[in-house]
Amino acid sequence: MAKKQNLKHIIAAEYKKCAKDPVYFMKKYCMIQHPTRGKINFNLYQFQERALAEFANNDYNIILKSRQLGISTLSAGYSLWSMLFNEDFNVLVIATKQDVAKNLVTKVRVMHEYLPSWLKGKTIEDNKLSLRFGNGSQIKAVSAAGDAGRSEALSLLVMDEAAFIDKISEIWASAQQTLATGGKCIILSTPNGTGNFFHQTWVKAEADENKFNTIRLHWTVHPERDKSWREEQDALLGPKMAAQECDCDFISSGHTVVEGSVLQWFRETHQLDPQERRGLGGDYWIWEYPDYAKNYIVVADVARGDSSDYSTFHVIDVETVQQIAEYKGQLSTKDFGNMLVNVATEWNNALLVIENANVGWAAIQVAIDREYKNLYYTYKHEGVTDYEIAMNKGYDLKDKSQMVPGFTTSARTRPLLISKLDIYFREKECIVRSKRLLDELFVFIWNGSKAEAQQGYNDDLVMAFAIALFVRDTALKLRQHGLDLNRAALSSLGNAKTKSVYTNTDNHVPGVWDVNMGDHNEDLTWLLK
Repeated sequence: MAKKQNLKHIIAAEYKKCAKDPVYFMKKYCMIQHPTRGKINFNLYQFQERALAEFANNDYNIILKSRQLGISTLSAGYSLWSMLFNEDFNVLVIATKQDVAKNLVTKVRVMHEYLPSWLKGKTIEDNKLSLRFGNGSQIKAVSAAGDAGRSEALSLLVMDEAAFIDKISEIWASAQQTLATGGKCIILSTPNGTGNFFHQTWVKAEADENKFNTIRLHWTVHPERDKSWREEQDALLGPKMAAQECDCDFISSGHTVVEGSVLQWFRETHQLDPQERRGLGGDYWIWEYPDYAKNYIVVADVARGDSSDYSTFHVIDVETVQQIAEYKGQLSTKDFGNMLVNVATEWNNALLVIENANVGWAAIQVAIDREYKNLYYTYKHEGVTDYEIAMNKGYDLKDKSQMVPGFTTSARTRPLLISKLDIYFREKECIVRSKRLLDELFVFIWNGSKAEAQQGYNDDLVMAFAIALFVRDTALKLRQHGLDLNRAALSSLGNAKTKSVYTNTDNHVPGVWDVNMGDHNEDLTWLLK
């Protein structure tokens, strides 16, 4: 009798210790399924114990983590502890796929199964997607959907691999309302580039702009990992994927078209505040003023002016490939067309390139109606992108009937634009000043085989800049061809210096700059490099 009474006291004391301290509960009584060692005791590392303390002290926690640190398992143990020692504790697990969410519920089930009988809860529902106890506590797994968590009275929301969940902003908007009465939230993930919900939430948390407590778990927190382990990850996963999975680095992770490290270099070395901001809202940014000894191109992407898209243009110095000015705003197509003609005129009658898809025609028509003389034309013929191809096919470079005004982005030309964008940035052959453009590039990603803006973002500035780089290379070949014709005509004049103004002579090629020739022996092959 005395032994039985003593055992009850021991169990009661142990139960109180477990109820008070999740670390004690997990280390002494929880079993986990290790991928290589089988079922073992959950011997927590120090970084895991610190994370549990953060869970207890903060209602909202966001965890930026390296791979295979056992944080999903830790969240499962914390969920089980909360369910056993609280009545009506409702846990919802949301992940990219139902199988991923189900895996966390399975971890809870395994831990619960191997508890001593006096610690176990009375199970009244147990299936692959949920586990419910007699005290009203439960855990349920769901896949990511816009209404996930809606109408659930949640005590704890766990969002696993949150950086990879589509439409997670909608899910959060639905679920957080159910946490308003005192529920907790754990958002955990490896990074997946910048601009997504996980990254935005982390950045705002670091700036104290939301309720989240940040927990960063770099691969070095694990006591069994060293430099050789990290090098092995590079060999196994490749440097890019290893950076995503191990280094807690938003910039080097993700699938940006231009490498994140390259974009960061541009941000640190070239980004500048504009000297002047013009227009309503200061949407027209200027870094330098026109130099009448230079040639410029103005390249525009046109939006309706009444939606979430923006009309944009860049002014580019032809020789240095430097961004001189930029616009991003919402104007009517007619107003934007007039603005483009005015800007191109101001910048030395620059070559004016307007993307001619859909509403772009309305802006192009303004340029035509105002008889702007240096408007870019595209060959009607599919696949013709430079003058060599045109000449080989026998096209007349001076015949506008074989051309259409504006730049045509098609299934054939778009990959060429993206390739040109990648090359110029990778080789660091352009100079980008704009924070707005770099911000768009950080969220300009590969979605399968298509390069496009991340959901919820724009790529208007990016595409206009890509067209500018492409035109700078291809149209300059036309320009060089025109100069060659002029040189031949001028050869009889000896070494005389000739200043040209715009004319519509037979030697003029549509869509090509008219230039101050200076010394007619000038070598312009640098323009084609």
